[in-house]
Amino acid sequence: MMGDISVPVLRVRDLTIEFATEDGVIRAADGVSFDVQPNETLGLVGESGCGKTVTGLSILRLIPMPPGRIASGSIELLGRDLVLLDNREIEDIRGRDISMIFQEPMTALNPVFTIGNQMADVLCRHRDLTRRQARPLAAELLAKVNIPEPADRLDDYPHQLSGGMRQRVMIAMALSCNPQLLIADEPTTALDVTTQAQVLQQIKVLQTEFRMAVILVTHDLGVVAETCKRALVMYCGSIVESGDTANLFSHPRHPYTAGLLASIPRLRSERVAELPVIPGRVPDLLNLPAGCRFADRCPRVHERCRVERPPLAGGDGGNSVACHFPL
Repeated sequence: MMGDISVPVLRVRDLTIEFATEDGVIRAADGVSFDVQPNETLGLVGESGCGKTVTGLSILRLIPMPPGRIASGSIELLGRDLVLLDNREIEDIRGRDISMIFQEPMTALNPVFTIGNQMADVLCRHRDLTRRQARPLAAELLAKVNIPEPADRLDDYPHQLSGGMRQRVMIAMALSCNPQLLIADEPTTALDVTTQAQVLQQIKVLQTEFRMAVILVTHDLGVVAETCKRALVMYCGSIVESGDTANLFSHPRHPYTAGLLASIPRLRSERVAELPVIPGRVPDLLNLPAGCRFADRCPRVHERCRVERPPLAGGDGGNSVACHFPL
């Protein structure tokens, strides 16, 4: 089944995620739909608060319930709807079929247990190994992510490792059970530029070796350009544009996507007084407008945009876009 590219590894349809607050219900993801194909790297991109991390966490059913809940939609892993599974069934899938790399390894790793202990927990839980059997396999996994003297590092605690090495440990743990899907949530946050490049290259190499699909959640368009074949742009809980990454960057169709690309710093011969920005503010999730959520910030806004919400649809430009008047 994995070899048939017509069968998505993951199929998300009309996913809506809500959080109850004292002031009302916040819809963090609203009608999100996408597929992830075998061996594909899909970028999920947008500014902070757009819903991309919540979407990633919901795939593993890791959003806190309550106050959060999956209000509607389906999340199918090779035809099996994860939304319908009970807690025990989803725990069997986490780490084995789907793994996640979190954006801050210092909080994701337990500070009071050694690296070896934490890796052994995963291997014993999902691969039915004893702790003695798990230790050499854990060292082998650390070697795969280029950690020097891997057998010795098993006895280290997280605080004894650098940020880049901690992130590599997280990658090794995520791949320890040969998952079919890896979700990487801002995997290069807080790392220096050189280490960022090494971590991303490591994920690409291991993706080929393990033949897995990857969802890369990031706000960094440069990372998407280097790593992802296809990308989804999220704004205010919804996907506003999706398509081939090269086409998305060269011919953005949604004004928000164009604004994001224009705000990337570039080297120019002349001095630029200030960096272009998208004017206005993201709307309050408790009081969302009736029409397009980008309308108040959009240079192409028409009256129709304020009263009618545009659906995500394909067009002659190649990318699917949720806009009444696309570029």
